[in-house]
Amino acid sequence: MRILVLGSGAREHALCWKLKQSTLVSKLFCAPGNAGVGMVAELIDLIPTDTKAVVVFALRERIDLVVVGPEGPLSVGVADALDKEHIPVFGPRKSAALLESSKAFAKEFMHRHGIPTARYAVFNADEELEARAFLRHANYPAVIKADGLAAGKGVIISQTEAEASHALDEIFNQRIFGEAGNRIVIEEYMEGEEASVFAITDGTAYAMLSTAQDHKRILDGDRGKNTGGMGAYAPAPIVTQAVMEQVEREILEPTLKGLREEGRIYRGVIYLGLMIRNNRARVVEYNVRFGDPEAEVVLPLIESDVADIMLKAAEGRLTEALPVKLFSASAVTVVIASQGYPDSYQTGETIHGLEEFTPKREIDEGTVVFHGATKMDGHNYVTAGGRVLAVTAVGYADDLKATITQAYNAVAQIGFNGAYYRSDIGKKALVQPVHESNG
Repeated sequence: MRILVLGSGAREHALCWKLKQSTLVSKLFCAPGNAGVGMVAELIDLIPTDTKAVVVFALRERIDLVVVGPEGPLSVGVADALDKEHIPVFGPRKSAALLESSKAFAKEFMHRHGIPTARYAVFNADEELEARAFLRHANYPAVIKADGLAAGKGVIISQTEAEASHALDEIFNQRIFGEAGNRIVIEEYMEGEEASVFAITDGTAYAMLSTAQDHKRILDGDRGKNTGGMGAYAPAPIVTQAVMEQVEREILEPTLKGLREEGRIYRGVIYLGLMIRNNRARVVEYNVRFGDPEAEVVLPLIESDVADIMLKAAEGRLTEALPVKLFSASAVTVVIASQGYPDSYQTGETIHGLEEFTPKREIDEGTVVFHGATKMDGHNYVTAGGRVLAVTAVGYADDLKATITQAYNAVAQIGFNGAYYRSDIGKKALVQPVHESNG
């Protein structure tokens, strides 16, 4: 099988690493990838959102399956363009990708299909006065979200009406989220603990993957600015068997049914961002792809052949790949970022200590480093972005604490000028559940 993966981060490195383990894969490409991805796939200088270029490459190279990593290509219809050429693609069509590319669409979809979520209101940029009037009578804290894609950072939690009013000015007038802020969703603040549930689906059948918990804030203790994710662990103990049954019955199955009823083709992975309180879940957000850094802990825990699963999901015959087997294990990933992220930061810093952590072909109890933003400078790996590396440990013993220690032991051996990471990834699973915001 000849496979093309679209994307350039640690998620795509993890996807390529996992696909490379399949005996079905004869050739693996990644566009554009990064220096670490280049260890397991052939890098292609191609922009993933350039749908025409993607199709031309896939036809020329006789690609059997395209796996879409980030949300951007899905939001502009790369899956639709590939589908027209009868090229199987693991990723939903544009009309289904609206679940992520439009927060307003997602809320309205959930309302139509009775899916539990926070109460909300939607306002366009020319309805600023109406939005301010709504906020005068809102309960606080209140959550204000940019409607469009904002790299996981388009959320402002306002504790008071004054803070909410300032947030509106930033979004509508100062344009801090750009075009993504042309429309906003204001919703109630949900208390509880956040977790992520993943399922691979062909639109009808589905297979549950490991649960996970991301750490969005830049500082320990879930403080500071939102980021693209500073680490994750799997599985997440807050998602009990009872919660999982409720999620399947009240969220996942109604979501897939609603998509089918509305004629929205969804073949890929669906990510349910949940807020859990009193053993019940509500939806914070949908993602229409693997999360990053969640992919780096969810993918290593899949025992079944991922290439086979993805192809069958893309072709609408996932039932042939069921059941999907998962390892009885835990995984922890710690993101090493450039100092200053998520604001301004330096790039081009030489990375030391990677020699001991080249990705192994087969999964085993150990550590692997996925590259998020690296490039080659001569014979050296150097930093090329904010989230540089995702250091991932897998432990088969039922001991998450040991897996956390294993990950941080590896982190201690890797470094570059200005390297920064959180020191508490996964630790909330070892204590009583904490309260978080629905950002």
